[in-house]
Amino acid sequence: MNLARNEDRPGKLPHWQNISSCARSAISLAGILAPLAFLWGCAGVVSGQNTQPSSPPPTQSYGISGTISPAAGGSGATVTLSGTASATTTADSSGSYTFAGVANGTYTVTPSRLGYTFTPGNRTAVVSGANVTAADFTAIAQTFAISGTISPAAGGNGATVTLSGAASATTTANSSGNYAFSGLANGTYAVTPSRTGYAFNPSTQAATVSGADVTGVNFTAQTSPTFSISGTISPTTGGSGATVTLSGAAAATTITDAAGNYTFGALGTGTYSITPANTGFTFTPPSQSVTVSGTSVPGVNFTASVQVTHSVALTWIASTTPTVTGYNVYRSTVSGTGYAKNNPSLVLAPFVSYTDTTVMTGTTYYYVTTAVDGSGNESVYSNEVSAVIP
Repeated sequence: MNLARNEDRPGKLPHWQNISSCARSAISLAGILAPLAFLWGCAGVVSGQNTQPSSPPPTQSYGISGTISPAAGGSGATVTLSGTASATTTADSSGSYTFAGVANGTYTVTPSRLGYTFTPGNRTAVVSGANVTAADFTAIAQTFAISGTISPAAGGNGATVTLSGAASATTTANSSGNYAFSGLANGTYAVTPSRTGYAFNPSTQAATVSGADVTGVNFTAQTSPTFSISGTISPTTGGSGATVTLSGAAAATTITDAAGNYTFGALGTGTYSITPANTGFTFTPPSQSVTVSGTSVPGVNFTASVQVTHSVALTWIASTTPTVTGYNVYRSTVSGTGYAKNNPSLVLAPFVSYTDTTVMTGTTYYYVTTAVDGSGNESVYSNEVSAVIP
C-alpha cells in the first residue's frame, strides 16, 4: 500500500490518505479501549479461552471386620450393617465376617442367629480414613424348656417322664403331676410318661423347640388293669421257703409258702423272668420267661431237686528234695492256663493229698501242684490232671 504523507503543520494532527475505515476506527478508539486490554479486530472482540471440565478425585473406601466366637455360635450368623450405608453378610465357619467398600461414616454392626444371643447386642463402628477391625462379639447359646402336666394328680404324682430326640433326660412329676425339662437347645423331642398301674393318653408326644419354651405338653393318666404271675415249686421239701425273683418289665422278690406256692401281683403287660433259689437245691427249669398280655399267667411251676455235693480228692508223689516243707494246689476251668491257688493254707509235708469241696456240677476242672521250701521258694507246676463233675 502506498501512503501519501503530508508535511506536519503546527496545531494539526498528521493524517494519512487511503487508510481503511477499519484502521481509522481502531485509531480513534485506541485511547479509550487500551486500558481494557481487549483484542480488537475487524471481525469483533475475542476474549478468554475454551477449557474442559476436570473429573472429581476417586472416593476412598475401607472395611469393617470382626469375629463372633465361639465358632459354634458364630458360624453362619447373619451380620447386618446400618447407618451411613446398609449391608448384610454371613459369618464364615470360624465366625469371621467383613464388610468391604465402606465409606467414611458412622455404622452399627448387629449379629443374629436363631438360638443364640450376642454380647454386646451391637457395636458402633466409625470409619474415618482407615479400616475398622476387631468389631467382635460373643455368641451365647439360648436354652429353653418343655413342660406340662399329667392329670389327674393321683396318676401323675411320681410318674416318670422320659425325654428323647435332640437330647435325652428323665424327670419325675411332682405331687400335682407337673414336670419340666430345662436347658434344652432347639430341636425336636419326644416326651413319654410311665407309671406302674397306669396308661397314658397320648402315650407319647412330640415337642419342637424353636427359639422359645414349649409349654402345655399334657397327658391324662388312666388306671390300667393289673395282672399276676403265680406257680408252685415242688416237692415242698425244696419248694417251701424258696426265694423267687421277678425281673424284666418289673422287679420284685417273694418267698414261697409252706406248700411251695408263690404269686406276683399288680403287674402290667410285659415280659418277665421268674427264677427260684433255695440252699441245697437245684431247680428245673432254672428260670422261666413269662409274657403278660391282658391276662394273669398261672402255673409257672418248678421242680426242686436236692443238690448233690461233689468233691475232688487229689494225691501226688512227694518231692525228693529234702528242703521241701509243703505243697500248693492250683485249679483252672481251662486246660493249661488260668490256674488259681485252691488250698487256703500250705499242705504240709509229708502229706501229699488234698480234697477240693468247692466244685460245681457240670464243670470240668484242671489241677496242678507245686512244692514249697522253707524259704518260700516255689517250684514249677507239676503235670496236669482233670476232674469232670457230673
